[in-house]
Amino acid sequence: MPSYAAHPGVDAYIAGLPAWQRGICQQLRDLAHEADPEVEETVKRTVQPYFVLQGNICALLATKDHVNLFLYDGGLAPDPYGIITSGHANSTGRTISYYQGDVVPDGPLLDILRAVITDNRAGGWRRIKSRA
Repeated sequence: MPSYAAHPGVDAYIAGLPAWQRGICQQLRDLAHEADPEVEETVKRTVQPYFVLQGNICALLATKDHVNLFLYDGGLAPDPYGIITSGHANSTGRTISYYQGDVVPDGPLLDILRAVITDNRAGGWRRIKSRA
């Protein structure tokens, strides 16, 4: 039983996925909440699960053959383990793609999520970039 307030729309989104995608999405959901107990979940764009705390942190999107975790970090969160798979030149966010059989690296992902949350609490990546 999760220790966070589950959004029924996020529950429904995950429940409608194939078993392997449900597992990955649930693990990503749990990690988003583990990153900070104040993280809340919501649904945006009609069905897409988002995790927020003083701004967007990340979002889930299951596709035909993988699950994307969109990170709303403005390219600022460090990725010393190289787990971010795309969007490196994107000015608003990057993506980590997980395929069937992939292992989610809990520690490195928690580090990234916590960095995004820290930036959100400091006014968000847009404000941080404007000061640089």
